[in-house]
Amino acid sequence: MKLLTTSLLAMVLFTTVSCSKEETVETVEESNLSIDLNLANETDWQMANEILQYVNAYRVSLGLFELKRDQQYASAYAVDHTQYMIEKNKISHDNFGVRSEALKNRGAQSVGENVAVGYTDAETLVNAWINSPSHRSVLEGNYTHTGFGVIQNSTGKYYFTELFYRK
Repeated sequence: MKLLTTSLLAMVLFTTVSCSKEETVETVEESNLSIDLNLANETDWQMANEILQYVNAYRVSLGLFELKRDQQYASAYAVDHTQYMIEKNKISHDNFGVRSEALKNRGAQSVGENVAVGYTDAETLVNAWINSPSHRSVLEGNYTHTGFGVIQNSTGKYYFTELFYRK
């Protein structure tokens, strides 16, 4: 999945300039969309569940529906991206188009993503997203489900990927 052609990688990089983009990549090969569902088990589910509680409390305060936790595909793709960020030692939305297309192939109508690094608790992380216009727009988006990639690197620093989608 991480091996993309140079032209596809360039297309994905240029089309995913913010977390709230709902992009598709027309030339993604089907084989690049497969994912090992066991990856979802690598998420720190205690932290992820706390993030979901704060995200849902924020959404409810605005009159929006609560998001349902997806512990399968969305979380597997989120973990895969979080591992990628840890490998690269940088926060990014690289290859978001691949994750988006994969979820759309499984029935999602739209997909969004928030990422972060370095936060030590769920409340501070969600507050940072709320205070960022591009991240806030994803939190407030017309989504029904969410998946998590919450992993600590070898020094204990947290990296986060939260995928949002509407079914």
